[in-house]
Parts: sequence; structure tokens; C-alpha cells
Amino acid sequence: MTAYLQGCKFLPKLNNEIPSERNITYKERFSSLENLVLIMFQDDAVLIPRETAWFGYYPDGAFNPVLPPQETKLYTEDWIGLRTLDEAGRVKFVSVPGGHLRISRSDMKKYIVPYLTPSCGSSKQSIRRILSY
Repeated sequence: MTAYLQGCKFLPKLNNEIPSERNITYKERFSSLENLVLIMFQDDAVLIPRETAWFGYYPDGAFNPVLPPQETKLYTEDWIGLRTLDEAGRVKFVSVPGGHLRISRSDMKKYIVPYLTPSCGSSKQSIRRILSY
């Protein structure tokens, strides 16, 4: 964990993992989301372990087992507001077949589109454009 915090400049800040630099505004904004859809690709070879798509990860200092998100410090200590969102029923944990970011059109319609709520005509056009690919 020490090497990770020293070597990685982006993720520790994004995940509020640096105790002396926790950003309460980031946590407040993240936990104010109406819904958070986390999609894990079953054959993902980019994210290792693939469960990081759901904020799951290894225990500190080990590469076994993979902890579900609810057993990580990020979740239990609610560093980014993930626990707050989950306890409010606003996190959707979805697993789909395929490699990294290779979501099928039918899975996109099933798991993503229901959470897109257009508030104006241009948003409706954007949704149509997404579905036309």
C-alpha cells in the first residue's frame, strides 16, 4: 500500500485513500448521485482484478483473496461515499460477458439506458445516438 500511495498520483486522490488529504467535497458529490451503475466485464484483462470495476480489491499486502467492495476499507470507512450510496439502494452491481468495455447493445439497453433520464430534446437525441451504434 505504501508503494502504491507513493507511486500512483491519480488513483489515491480520486479514491480519497490518503488520510491527510481526504476531500469531503468529493465524497459529498459522489454520494449525491441518483444512481451508480458499476459494470464488471467477466473476461476483463485490463482491470486486474476485474472486481475493481465494483471497487473490490485485494486485502492490504496480499494478492489473495479478492475482497468484495463491502469488505474494503474504501467502503467500510466510506471514503468516497460508496457505502452511503449502496445503503440507500443507489448502487447497481452488474456483471456482463465480454472483455473490457465490450458491452453489447442489448446489455447497454438493459443496464444503462433505464438510468438515462433526458431532461431536454438534445438529451433524447444523445440517447438515440448511443443506441444506434
